[in-house]
Amino acid sequence: MEQNLQALLLFTISAAFTPGPNNLMITASGANFGYWRSLPHMMGVTFGFPAMLIAMAFGLVQIFDAWPLLHTFLRYAGATYMVYLAFRIATSTKISKAKETAQPLSFVEAALFQWINPKAVIYALSTLSIFTTPKGNFFEEILLLTIVAVLVSFSSITTWCLFGSAIGHLLKSVKALRIFNLTMAAALLASITLIFR
Repeated sequence: MEQNLQALLLFTISAAFTPGPNNLMITASGANFGYWRSLPHMMGVTFGFPAMLIAMAFGLVQIFDAWPLLHTFLRYAGATYMVYLAFRIATSTKISKAKETAQPLSFVEAALFQWINPKAVIYALSTLSIFTTPKGNFFEEILLLTIVAVLVSFSSITTWCLFGSAIGHLLKSVKALRIFNLTMAAALLASITLIFR
């Protein structure tokens, strides 16, 4: 059990802390809105991913197997939504007149995004296939996976948000912030290629 927990932690940390759509978006949010305004977005990721993991554990994978077109639809919907989010990042600027009206992602938006985030979906499927066993206590295993996912997700997303917030303090001009936002938007668009590999 201890070896499995160590392996799970290493696997989860490596997946959660490496760049991906969630981390790119929360970095941009931290830079544009700061830590506290980005907190609902962070909580949406922190609890949205484990919710998806639990749903997959209790049957969503079988639904995808029965209706593969549903999975294909979600992939294209995810790609379309990521383009929209890249546009939101590219056009964000806290220094502009839109400072008061611009908004980071909400809790619900961030939580729902997990269902179409290719990195999150692949990680969830991998976790379930690697760290659950046919003869093990399924409920205990899922509980452990969920607890680890919540703790590591929050640690990762906090780190990336604070990184973005620190960068935001350095970006004093509209031009510098715009270049940063365009870079983050381009990186998010590049990550869409993961969906269609």
